[in-house]
Amino acid sequence: MKPRTLIVSAPRHSYKQLPMRVSLADKKQVVSAIVDAETGRWYAAQTCADGLCWILDRLDKGESRRFTLVSDLVECPRFELVDSAGICEFRIGEELVTSYHYGADVVRPYLYPVIGPGGACVTRQYPMRDDIPGEARDHKHHKSVWVAHGDVNGVDDWSEDTGHGRIVHREFLEKISGPVFGRVRTLNDWVSSDGVKVMEEERTITIYNLPGEHRFIDVGVVFCASEGDVRFGDTKEGGILSVRVATSMDGNKGGLITNSFGGVKEAETWGKRAHWCDYSGPVDGHTVGISVFDNPGNFRYPAYWHVRDYGLMTVNPFALAEYYGDPKRDGSHTVAAGGVFPFAFRIFVHDGDAAGAVVAQTYHGYINPPSVESD
Repeated sequence: MKPRTLIVSAPRHSYKQLPMRVSLADKKQVVSAIVDAETGRWYAAQTCADGLCWILDRLDKGESRRFTLVSDLVECPRFELVDSAGICEFRIGEELVTSYHYGADVVRPYLYPVIGPGGACVTRQYPMRDDIPGEARDHKHHKSVWVAHGDVNGVDDWSEDTGHGRIVHREFLEKISGPVFGRVRTLNDWVSSDGVKVMEEERTITIYNLPGEHRFIDVGVVFCASEGDVRFGDTKEGGILSVRVATSMDGNKGGLITNSFGGVKEAETWGKRAHWCDYSGPVDGHTVGISVFDNPGNFRYPAYWHVRDYGLMTVNPFALAEYYGDPKRDGSHTVAAGGVFPFAFRIFVHDGDAAGAVVAQTYHGYINPPSVESD
């Protein structure tokens, strides 16, 4: 088979360390690397059901690069998924990137720890650990990175107060290891406190093997009204994707909230719409940050943010009455029986603050990737 050639072009923006994905005409073709036609440098590639993926190291504005696809085996570091006792670890060699917690004792599945630059955990470790000096111990349901909402057909799937609901892991639909990314796709049941099923949720977590210590974590969530109509109520207590940052990063302890419109701190970001939101601050004497990118295909894009100076950052598009202080504004949304309600986000774990990590430019790479042609 003649090697396929890809031409990647950047007419309007520059790019750096960007995951790229293209479809393959031959679904059976296996590609293990792509080679820069000009320099001869190769880059690890990975094929799966949704196409060919690799990490584009850089592409300057106005530049085009030509790559050849090759099937020769290439030895390079790769993601491995280590699954045991209700915890699925994402590892690159011996290095832990994060773990997906889903066991029977877990109220709602979550990612913890989330390891950033310098080996720092950028998310709060309580209540999984209670031995971190100075760490806040409020809101025990704020578990690192998680999906939840406080009013789903009246069920509280946000707090862990009396009568709360649960998100129950049913099965893994997919596990993928490889040199470019690791992925799990899970099927979950959202149930009431007495175990009555309210809806199903399919969750996909994809983590990319970027050079250096920055991380991209893509989170896809698809709600399915499998048991009848599902109403997401108007409450600030919730969010489709939520993050609780390390306490030393809190906005009231020297950390900084920044959004895509230049808003800073809680006063300028809570209840506001923005394409992305970033939380940065010191961990072990080093400034690190974590961003959440909203996707243009999401409901009520750009997102509304329930973000607090005490360390909470969550995407919540439903709490309009609370955001606007107007009880006549109903932010609830109902998914008809049998319907689906999809969301997609990218988490960016980075060194420095939002400006130093060029979060705005990185976001453009997420929503406006380079063009790809084949010849």
